[in-house]
Amino acid sequence: MNKYDVIIIGAGHNGLVAASYLAKAGKKVLMLEANNEVGGAATSEQVFAGVDARLSRYSYLVSLLPDQILLDLDLKFETISRKISSYTPYLKNGIQAGLLVKRVWDQSNVESFKSLTNTEAESKAWYKFYDQVSKFAKVVSPTLLKPLPTKSEIKNTLADDQIWQMLIEQSLGKTLDERFEDDLVKGVILTDGLIGTFSSAYEMQTNICFIYHLIGNGSGEWKVPKGGMGALVSELHKKAKSLGVDIKVNSKVESVSATDSQVDIELESGEKFSANYLLSNAAPQVLAQLMGQEKPKSLEGSQIKINMVLKSLPKFKSGIDPKDAFVGTLHINESFTQLEKAYCEAKSGLFPNELPLEMYCHTLTDTSILSDDLHRQGYHTLTIFGIHTPAHLFDKQPNEVKEVAKKRALSALNQYLDAPIENHLATDSKGNLCIEIKSPLDLEQELALPRGNIFQKDLSFPFKDDESKLVWGVETNHPKVFLCGAGAIRGGGVSGISGHNAAMAVLELN
Repeated sequence: MNKYDVIIIGAGHNGLVAASYLAKAGKKVLMLEANNEVGGAATSEQVFAGVDARLSRYSYLVSLLPDQILLDLDLKFETISRKISSYTPYLKNGIQAGLLVKRVWDQSNVESFKSLTNTEAESKAWYKFYDQVSKFAKVVSPTLLKPLPTKSEIKNTLADDQIWQMLIEQSLGKTLDERFEDDLVKGVILTDGLIGTFSSAYEMQTNICFIYHLIGNGSGEWKVPKGGMGALVSELHKKAKSLGVDIKVNSKVESVSATDSQVDIELESGEKFSANYLLSNAAPQVLAQLMGQEKPKSLEGSQIKINMVLKSLPKFKSGIDPKDAFVGTLHINESFTQLEKAYCEAKSGLFPNELPLEMYCHTLTDTSILSDDLHRQGYHTLTIFGIHTPAHLFDKQPNEVKEVAKKRALSALNQYLDAPIENHLATDSKGNLCIEIKSPLDLEQELALPRGNIFQKDLSFPFKDDESKLVWGVETNHPKVFLCGAGAIRGGGVSGISGHNAAMAVLELN
């Protein structure tokens, strides 16, 4: 009764995707989840007591989840486009203004750039740059659910040496220096290379992070998950159960033993299971520990996440409609110079003085995460990500530094608001303000992400070296054990890609 075709450690969204594909193919699958519910980092929760708002507590938006997975598994999950791509407030000649970029390019974008830079050159450079990025995305995106392509295959298919040079061969920082003049414009572009990645603009980890942010479904568009991330998890859970997947929560794995014939699992409770193959949705470092192997080293996590519920939206000094400012990605303290300065400060052990932030308001696009009553009262959620806040800054005084982070984040936003954001915070049933902050150390403790790294390890380009023997990018040093989580190549983000690819790797063998 305890023998399965495949055992999956971790019932996050990637594990659920893998389980569903395997069960659909007729395999007997067991999922072991240490927590008391499935979903991992992609859950939605009622964070504040008595406040009926279900927040995607740890996750961001959705870009990388391939439409093909939704079709293959017949998932009833919807993502919604935002009309605004981003808004970046700034002070120029003593006047509050802002760079507003609509998702669909039009003349208003040109005028917004011109107001900032006094020329149309930057908007033309922006349009050309993202047009070239789009061409790269259209080449790479169709390969994400296929065996890992080689570097030469991607380069030859792209057939554009200029695009290849700017994204793969030289740092994003150098590319931005060559193509743009304005410090703020350069910074807005750079941010897509930095979420969760502790890296300078002139290091290649930034390029890789940037690429993953821009290739999803060939467009790179970041969409709002209707119903929050929990809606995706709920649908995947329902699908896996309907296909006969055996899911056991509160089942923390104690050890993994793999031979050429099978994999044996023992839980902390003493219960034992065996299978022909093991898929690990846990971080590679966690898997190594379970197997008694040396842990691989990687960068530490480098982001804070602040979740808030607001009783009203604040107004901006620039006069922009708050609904336009908050519906897309709002950038604060994210000029190129500020981003590099924050990186250098954090690297030296100092918490960034001008903390770079990006934020968005889920409920301006999707109100379904609020109760009808809160929606009628004009409540909203606000999510803030702080960049260049690596785990080591929190090691000695985790709670005190979290308070510093929260104060600097709110202060950074407040410099552009008519009234402090604190005035707009809702209160919970106990009278506490509806605001919480999660540091990399919290992610390590609550989600078993080593040093709070949301990618579990250093990111890899979505291709392999020409001489590599990898097939799907999910392989480990044992032929019976595969990665199905963020630690796989092409694994970072809420995508399901590594779950799909790990399932395909097993199905090809059996």
